[in-house]
Formats: sequence, structure tokens, C-alpha cells
Amino acid sequence: MKHFILIVSASLLALPLFGQEKSPQLKDQKDKVSYSIGMNIGFNLSRQKVDINPDILAAGIKDAIAGKPQLTSDQVKDVMAQLEKDMEQKQKQAGEKNKTEGAKFLEENKKKQGVKATASGLQYKVEKEGTGAQPKATDMVTVNYRGTLIDGTEFDSSYKRGQPATFPVNGVIKGWTEALQLMKVGSKYQVVVPSNLAYGERSVSPEIGPNATLIFEVELLDAKPPPTPAPQASAPAPQGSQKAPPPPSPSPKK
Repeated sequence: MKHFILIVSASLLALPLFGQEKSPQLKDQKDKVSYSIGMNIGFNLSRQKVDINPDILAAGIKDAIAGKPQLTSDQVKDVMAQLEKDMEQKQKQAGEKNKTEGAKFLEENKKKQGVKATASGLQYKVEKEGTGAQPKATDMVTVNYRGTLIDGTEFDSSYKRGQPATFPVNGVIKGWTEALQLMKVGSKYQVVVPSNLAYGERSVSPEIGPNATLIFEVELLDAKPPPTPAPQASAPAPQGSQKAPPPPSPSPKK
């Protein structure tokens, strides 16, 4: 319940943004801050798929600021507690559905020609085999990729952004970390990532729900060892505080 209370509390800061048919002009820094907060609230509500009435939300904000709320604090707590229960139930149902559908998809996909499966359950198909270096877990890689759900819904694409992504191999989801180490620079794979190698039970975006199986087209453009950190110079000791080294011991006489 605390999570949703925080959302509502933050919404109080976005009063000018709700209940308006036309977006306001951003005239100064204060307006930009207000709009940015409103965007974050909107994205958060959208990600969690909270069904709200923006006009009623605006009325609640105005009433709260005016000190004339239509509901008591106890009533609000009850409403938010019920919302929390409803959201948890909704997430649970979505997770069960995604898990069942994902398992069915994986079972059918592994039978397709050219598809290979690893011990972890990761599935991949080589569309183009490269001849370059094969990255290690600690390497930095540059890739182009496209991500979809098993129903074809696209949720991310570096191609559409027009900019490849660069990141450490061990800095992404487990399925990617494993798949990238199977590839060589110049390769292009189709990779199917089971939910336990992706985001698990978390819902990380409006598209990627709990227990979602993900499909990626991955093109490995480059792989390099991580940059070596520059050695740090030792700070000089304060004058007079450093003792002179002891004189060397005399060599034993032969």
C-alpha cells in the first residue's frame, strides 16, 4: 500500500497537469520541473496499469490542497489497501498466464529447424555466424537488437533509435549474458529468453509483464576488454612524519 500512497502523494505536485484538455506551455524552469514530475507519475501509473480517471484525480488534488477532501484519511487507507490487493491479484493472474504461454512457446520453438537450447533453457538460432572475437563476461560489447514478446509486440529496438547499445556483458539480464558469450563479433542470433533468465516475476514496463518470455534479434558489432583503470598516485606523506628507512644490514663475512 505504501507504494501507491507514494504515487498519490507525488501526484499532488502535478496539479497543473491534470484536468486540462490542452497541454500547458512550459514557460520557465518551474513549469519544466512540474511537467517532468507529471510525466514520471504518468509513466509510473501506465507501467503499473493503474486504471484512473484523470479528472477525478485532479479534483482530489485540488480538494486536498484546499483542505476540503471528500474522503476521510481512514477511507483513503481502505481504498488504497483494496487497490493494493487488486493489483497484486492482477499481477498474479498475468504472471500465471505468461508463464503458461511462455512454456508452451519454448516447447514448440525448440522443435524448429536450427534452434538450439542450452542447459539453462536459453534458446537461440544462428542467423549469421561471425568470425570475430568471442566476448567474455567482463568485456564491453556493442550490439544492435530488437526485442519482442512471444505475440510479436515490440518493446525495444536499437535499430529504431538509430544508435547501437554498448554495455558490459555481465551487466544485463542472465539470458543476454549467456547468449553474448556464445556469439562472435559479426554474428546475428535470434535469442529466446525464458522468464527466469529475463526479469522473472517483475513487471518492468507496460509491455513486459511478470514471467514474460522474451525474443531478441541480436547483432554483435564489437567486443572489447574493459578499460584498465588508471593507477592512483599515492599521496605524499606529511613532511617530518615519515621515518627514514633503516640502514641495510651488513652482509655476512665470507
